[in-house]
Amino acid sequence: MARPTNKLSAQEVKFEARPGRHSDGGGLYLQVEPSGSKSWVFMWKRDGKRTAMGLGRYPDTGLGDARGKAEAARKNLAAGRDPLLHARQEADREEAEPTFAEAAEAFLDEDRKASWKNAKHRAQWEMTLGDAYCRHLSLMKVSAIGTEDVLKVLKPVWSAKPETASRLRGRIERVLSFAKMRGWRSGENPALWRGHLDAILPKPEKLKRRGHHRAMAYGSVPAFMQRLREASGMDAKVLEFTVLTAARSGETVGATWDEIDFEQKVWTVPASRMKAGRRHEVPLSPRAVALLRSLPKGNDNPHVFLGLGKGKPISAASMEMLLRRWELKDQTTIHGFRSSFRDWAGDCTNFPREVAEAALAHVVGDKAEQAYRRGTALERRRKLMSAWADFLASGNAKCKVIPLAGRRKAAAK
Repeated sequence: MARPTNKLSAQEVKFEARPGRHSDGGGLYLQVEPSGSKSWVFMWKRDGKRTAMGLGRYPDTGLGDARGKAEAARKNLAAGRDPLLHARQEADREEAEPTFAEAAEAFLDEDRKASWKNAKHRAQWEMTLGDAYCRHLSLMKVSAIGTEDVLKVLKPVWSAKPETASRLRGRIERVLSFAKMRGWRSGENPALWRGHLDAILPKPEKLKRRGHHRAMAYGSVPAFMQRLREASGMDAKVLEFTVLTAARSGETVGATWDEIDFEQKVWTVPASRMKAGRRHEVPLSPRAVALLRSLPKGNDNPHVFLGLGKGKPISAASMEMLLRRWELKDQTTIHGFRSSFRDWAGDCTNFPREVAEAALAHVVGDKAEQAYRRGTALERRRKLMSAWADFLASGNAKCKVIPLAGRRKAAAK
């Protein structure tokens, strides 16, 4: 006959002050010490031997929790297992099993060492697998993560940032697969796409925005540049330099003075800040050099374009904010000025396509072709970028085709 349980009420547990053991039934007792401290004890008898197992202190372990632990112990007894030994094994397993954050760190350190393209690539993985997106998973044991937990991370960004969300899902899947391989979890991977999440979430390709970055027609850029030159803020300076060099915003805001060679008039962007992971040399036009020389240098701040924080560069968002203040967000994006440059180079110059593509740091041709071009491309690009700067300073919305031989020959016609 089963022993009655649930004899105690929450109020009785809270106010019980008599020292001794007070039965809740089924082997569960509230133990009250002479000092007034309370704890839970589960007791059973097997082969004539009585054994007691602590279930936690009160009130950290409440009545409901204690009953749950006691029920688990009774099930172990019914299955022929020693509850105390089983509890110790579970504690050892839980201590050895990592959280998602710990498993992600182990995955990054052990399994991917040989495959990182550069430090920036690893940093992207660390960022997406960290609190920026995976805060909900970070402290969870990897064996406890289920489909709903993964969806809680993915759903807020799935429609808003489909490419980022798709990469995030794949990285979570890789970490959980790694955890399974290490014996930390079992069963199906809750981040699996095919045959699992694809039945819940819309396909990423259907969510991707169509078309390209909004870009200002190149004929409108000279007037815009005149407006930038008349502005005094650092946001206008960094945007003017970005347009002059046809660079990406992340490359310019991160520029440091040790990357600038005033003698050779070259800005060398390290591979760690380049999208393709390759060092990029940018020839500087006279206007770009003059702009750099006009900038203040901060104490203990190596960055070319100073931000508000100590030792920090200006934020790339400052350029977007400038476009918004000038009510130009519907006409162009910062990245769109690279398209303006490329359209101008194709329509208004006779410079070869590969020179224009190299100016944008696009990889063209096979490795042998790239190696052959490396020695001469810089000087050819210098002519192209100087021609671009001259066009931007001309104030003329129309262009005259500039031949490869140089602007002087074009002007002599």
